[in-house]
Amino acid sequence: MDSVDREILMYMQEDAKLSMTSIGKLIGMSQPAITERVKRLEEQGIIANYRTIVANDKIGKSTVAFILFRTTQCLNFVDYCEKTSQVVECHRISGEFNYLIKVVVESTKELELFENESMKYGNSTTLISLSSPIDYKPLIPSNNLLKDINKLG
Repeated sequence: MDSVDREILMYMQEDAKLSMTSIGKLIGMSQPAITERVKRLEEQGIIANYRTIVANDKIGKSTVAFILFRTTQCLNFVDYCEKTSQVVECHRISGEFNYLIKVVVESTKELELFENESMKYGNSTTLISLSSPIDYKPLIPSNNLLKDINKLG
């Protein structure tokens, strides 16, 4: 991965809907050259996926909690997390707890019901998020690329 690939990734992290032509204009390369580089980044697994970020509060799911979980039933717990719609992230961690999960629900009542259901897998500590001052941060810093993207419009 060279500096051009990194620059392509910086723009795509800010706005994955940018066309290859637009990225080419921003970088000073042709659309076919950008398309080929993006294809190679996908094949190498550097670009793992494309997703739409949904504003959870706009769809009625305004309660976010992080739950530290201690279990001896790791495979069963992970399977439970995969099948449960409220769990949006699951991380294996070190320390006193062995999992950290992120849960997004409509209310504290729904969170309580989730906690009651998950107790069969082990012990947990719940932390309710009050706000998210940094909701997302690109892995490759963007250095104010949004103003460059806005110039295209």
